[in-house]
Amino acid sequence: MTLAYVLAGKDSGTNTLFDDLAKALTAKGMRLAGTVQINTEKAAQDLCDMDVRVLPDGPMIRISQDLGGASRGCRLDPAALEQAVGLTSEAVANGADLLIVNKFGKHEAEGRGFRETIGEALALDIPVLVAVNPGNLPVFQVFSGGLETALPAELGALTTWAQSLHAEEAA
Repeated sequence: MTLAYVLAGKDSGTNTLFDDLAKALTAKGMRLAGTVQINTEKAAQDLCDMDVRVLPDGPMIRISQDLGGASRGCRLDPAALEQAVGLTSEAVANGADLLIVNKFGKHEAEGRGFRETIGEALALDIPVLVAVNPGNLPVFQVFSGGLETALPAELGALTTWAQSLHAEEAA
């Protein structure tokens, strides 16, 4: 079982990192499943639009909802997230070299979101890479049973890690 994570910061650096990683690994012939998040800044607003690109070449899905300027609630659109999860589960079932999940977030910490898909991939011996924010790290570590591996948030290191797993599978 290979379950690795990158500690996510408050900025969107991990989103860009995972998007760049997915593009690099796809160019090297790896079959990917999962999602990468792409945020789009909105003029005159503090909040961005949050979209996920379903890997390998699936649709872009808006996972945020506009709740109005005065709202302080969670902007995640649960139905959109579940759509992305469903498409990702299909890709995992069809076979992949790596599952990338943009975030092990609140939904996953509560047993929803991509949590089941992560388990499905691991059961199929598909390596998994997720981003985890510090607040959800303890729940993620319980979920992984202490078998997780922390990786640096560096494109070169992640590319080398993923390619080494792919080479082991091919051998």
